[in-house]
Amino acid sequence: MAHSLSAKKRIRQTEKRNARNRARKGQVKEAVKSFTAALTAGNLDEARTQFKAVTSRLGRIADHGTIHKNAAARRRSRLAKRLNAAAAKTGQA
Repeated sequence: MAHSLSAKKRIRQTEKRNARNRARKGQVKEAVKSFTAALTAGNLDEARTQFKAVTSRLGRIADHGTIHKNAAARRRSRLAKRLNAAAAKTGQA
């Protein structure tokens, strides 16, 4: 247990930050799930809309420092690759 005031404050700040980061990561997971659902259903228009939402959210949480910028870029790239593969498969490139 922390004894000094500064250590106690650090604990409070860390708890708040962790909660905020967990919430942000959860929002990204939900966005990715909706993108994947649209993609597996074969609804490319909806998948494109969800892709824009996911990439926007990824960029924002990377700017806040919740995830690294390169990690966000990597996820964005992988999702784009899946979307492009589905579009090529259906002939709607």
